[in-house]
Amino acid sequence: MHKIFLYIFCVFIAAGCSKEKVVVPDFEISTESGTYKVGDTITFNFSGKPDNITFYSGEPGHNFDYRSRTVADNDLQIEFKTLVQYAVIYDNLKLLVSTDFNGIYSADNLKLATWTDISDRATFSAGQDNVSSGVISLKPYVRDNSLLYVAFHYTDYKKSQGQNRWIIRTFTADKISPEGVVSNLATMATGGWKGISLLNSTQVWTISSTQLLMYGGTAANEDNDDWVISKGFDFQSVEPDLGIALKNVSTRLDSYQHVYTEPGTYKVVFEASSVRYNGEKRVVKELSLQIMP
Repeated sequence: MHKIFLYIFCVFIAAGCSKEKVVVPDFEISTESGTYKVGDTITFNFSGKPDNITFYSGEPGHNFDYRSRTVADNDLQIEFKTLVQYAVIYDNLKLLVSTDFNGIYSADNLKLATWTDISDRATFSAGQDNVSSGVISLKPYVRDNSLLYVAFHYTDYKKSQGQNRWIIRTFTADKISPEGVVSNLATMATGGWKGISLLNSTQVWTISSTQLLMYGGTAANEDNDDWVISKGFDFQSVEPDLGIALKNVSTRLDSYQHVYTEPGTYKVVFEASSVRYNGEKRVVKELSLQIMP
């Protein structure tokens, strides 16, 4: 009988608890002004008692609207420096890109891919050292969110003057977000370069962490056809923006201070929540701040 009463009592308590409603948290924010200067300490004042508060400043990486974003309309920009030497100098080094290369670095798979020659978008050495290609945007060549590969293609032929020697001195690849945030994706050392020889395997690209070298050869050297290809660049993927957790259920917080280091108009968002065992409710409060130089 005691067990029956205990069971009924537990059922009664559980039924009562299940009727507890999770209410939308009472939460408001305010500042003394809507306009501040770079470097000012801005105080956000809170009212209400939510269990949790998360802060999105509106700065790059902390934009509430991008908290679930995993793909963005980014740009991929490359820049490199070259030197050509020896023999009769001519344009026997090409710059190409592909979005359907399968990442298997062999002659057969190289030929299966579609390569777009964009050499006319770069400046190459004509004998001078460390000639900058200029910044080259590869965004126009993106297809279907595919990886993009960058290649240098060297060709030369047997001739009495010998063959050209080409050196790629430096290489950088940067991802540029729609908000203008620059993230480096590769340098010469991290470009993932691999060579493929189609003709004359005795003269191939020498790959190191500091440069890419095609030696060419003397007058006795046979016709040459060699590629060096980067790793695939996935520059459209992004990490979701993050908020800063300011408060949880075990703490009290009446205000929060933040400093902006760049001028602009910022959408500031505070997300507050009430969390119970049977659910949660959230409320979002936002305001616009003008940060002057």
